[in-house]
Order: sequence, then C-alpha cells, then structure tokens
Amino acid sequence: MAKKFRVAICGGGISGLTLAVALSKYPDIQVDVYEATGQFKEIGAGVMIYARTWEILSLLGMAQDFSRIAHAPPDGSLGIGFDYRRSDKPEVGSRFYLFQMPYGCIRFHRAHFLDALVAHLPAGIAHFGKRLTSYTYIPVAQRREPQIFLQFADGSAATCDLLVGCDGIKSVIRKQLLEDHVYKQGGDPRLLEHIEPIWSGMVAYRGLIPVERLKEADGTEHRTIRSPMMYCGKSKHIVSYSISAGSIVNVVAMETNLQLYGAPWKGPWVTECSPSEIQECFKGWEPEVQEMLGCLDRATKWAIHELKPLPFYTKDRVVLVGDAAHGMTPHQGAGAGQAIEDAYILAEVLGHPNTTLASLPKALVTYERVRLPMANHVLQGSKQSGDMYEFNGPLEDNLVPLGLQIGHQWDWLWTSTPQTERNRAFELLTQQKASL
Repeated sequence: MAKKFRVAICGGGISGLTLAVALSKYPDIQVDVYEATGQFKEIGAGVMIYARTWEILSLLGMAQDFSRIAHAPPDGSLGIGFDYRRSDKPEVGSRFYLFQMPYGCIRFHRAHFLDALVAHLPAGIAHFGKRLTSYTYIPVAQRREPQIFLQFADGSAATCDLLVGCDGIKSVIRKQLLEDHVYKQGGDPRLLEHIEPIWSGMVAYRGLIPVERLKEADGTEHRTIRSPMMYCGKSKHIVSYSISAGSIVNVVAMETNLQLYGAPWKGPWVTECSPSEIQECFKGWEPEVQEMLGCLDRATKWAIHELKPLPFYTKDRVVLVGDAAHGMTPHQGAGAGQAIEDAYILAEVLGHPNTTLASLPKALVTYERVRLPMANHVLQGSKQSGDMYEFNGPLEDNLVPLGLQIGHQWDWLWTSTPQTERNRAFELLTQQKASL
C-alpha cells in the first residue's frame, strides 16, 4: 500500500513504543523508531496505570499480555488506589484516607512493561544507536513537498514527513522546537524558560524488596504486599506497592526541601546510595516503615525534576509526546498513563481518513487541543498532590479534610475516557475538513 506519510519517532521508551504499536494498524503510514541506545531499556523499577490507561491497552489488543505481568490480573473489580497513612511518629500510625476505584492501581515492573510493548512492535522499524542531534524543517517553498531532515550523533541522517519527540524530559527536540520558534520565528523569549527541566527540591530513594523478606515467621505479611501504601509525614513520604505478579515490592521514599524548588541540581540525576542513608532519613517513623526500609539491600537516589507547563506541543511538522511534552513529578503515578494517552490520541488522529500529508499540521493541532489541557492539568496536580502528602499544602496536617482533598485530586480520572477524547479529536478533524 502506498504510504500517505512517513513518521519518525525519536525515543524508544513507553511513549515512543506505544505510538509505534498504535500506528502499526495503519498500513498506509510508514513508521521508524530511532533509539539513542543500543537496545530498548527502562531505568527505574515500578510503573502504575489506572482504568483509563488499561482501556487503551485493551483497545490496542495488548490487555492479555499486560495482564500476565501485572501485580495481579486486572478484573475491573473495586481495588485500592492508595492507602494513606500518617507515619512520621515512633508509635503505630493510622490511616487517614483510603482511595478506591475500579481496577485499583495496576502495577508493573517497568522493564517488563517495556518488554510487553516491544513484543508488539512490527519488525524492521527500530533503529538503534541513533541519538538525534538536530533536525531541519525544509518548507514547501524549497521543494515540492515539505520534509524534515534528521541528523544523528553517529553521522548518519534520515528524512521524514513528521517528527515525533518521544525523547524524554531532557528532550533535544523540545529544545530545538522552542529555540527555533523564538529565534527564527520571533516567538516570546519566555518560551526559553520551558526548555530545561526544573528540580522540584525533592530527592527520591528507590529500591526493590522480595516479598518473602516482608513476611514474618508465622506467615504474617507486611501491609504493603496486598495494598499500595502512601506513608505520609512532614516534608517526606514513602510510596510502596507490589509488582512482578506480586513477587517484589517497589519502594520509593521521598524527601522535599521546598526552599530548593528551581535551584540548580549539580551532578547526575541518578546515583547509587546505601540503604542506611534512607533509614537515617526516616528515622523515628512508625514500626512498619522501619521494618520495610530495613529489608532494602540496594538503593538509588534520584533528583526529581519537572517541566513548566508548555503552551503548545507542535509547530510545523514536529510534535512532542510523553515526558518531552509534560515531564511531571511522580506523585499521582500518572507519567506513564499520560504518555500512553498521548500516543493513543496522536495515532488515532494520524490514522484518520481526513489526515493527509497536506493536512498534517492541522491534524497535529487537533492532537494538541485534546491532550495539552489534560496533561498540563495532571502535571500541575501531581505537584499539588506531593505537597499534600507531605503536609505542605494549605490544609497542612488537618487530616480529615486533607484526605477528602486528596481524593478530589484524582477527579481527572473520571472526567472523560480515552474513547470520548478520541471522538472529540475526530469531531475537530471533521470540522477542519468542512471548513476547507
């Protein structure tokens, strides 16, 4: 089948691979995935999604494969999102809010999640060792049809009709997109403030614990084996939940200094650290926290960054997806889900019969109109949620109203569905065609 246009996806993480899989059902779209490293890989340990993201995996025909690698096969029944508990005192803590929803919090080992996507990737479209250094948009005035010229660090080059930036929070494509708009097209210089990620003032300690280590001799299980936990305290909190078919517990322990928000972070974002550093950080917290942290053998320390909300995701025939568009803090476990929604909506827009080579820029604006408001809302809400978990929000540690407010932070999960968002995009595409 003749190809109506060529799509280059730069970045082989969750957003890039989901987009490639979603586009693979359209034989008239040529797709190439350019990955900077020598193989597809993910750093980190856990990834979580919710019912609306599970719906997308189902629509893409991948639910069965992902069901096998989840903490438990999702069945749609009511489950725990998070069990919120005040834990920053030596005595036994107490629950102050229980967030429940259909499917609960669906959890995976991040590497297994990526492997499941790779298994659905069509053969021959992945290109490794291709780190994009720059791109050049060649407008229609210089040739019969506009196209984009890609330059890679290894000296190789390629061309495409549409460039998709799935290259993460440190996105090279976002940087050039914004700089070109400011320096070549006379855009607002304040856009340059959106290029570099901002340090949140938070560090996160991450580690994995085999479930067997969290069981007592009499068979009693640690609370977090069965329930995703949110242990809360002043300027600190711990997230823990089981992954890998329930065989491992993922632990993320966070500490925030609000005065350091936006300060420069010197050195690598991820380093090795000793479990004793984490244990010292949470010294004096309740017994079950001490028990859990005492089971850590290895840990890493992460500097948590985020992006300032972008005012647009696309210019000409270049578009941003996932963390390149809205890199966010992890406080609602929404980064992967939002990236998957980006990929799904963009693929549906590109595959629509009304989308042609000539109408690509307008189609990309349709994607932006649907996804940007939601993703920016979740980005900002994630930061607000982190403040609440650490009693740094307006309610501080007034736990009863705080719990209710935390619950409302998740309202975005129900305001729409991926299918209603897709239908809205289709309506916009139809309106565009009618206006021609």
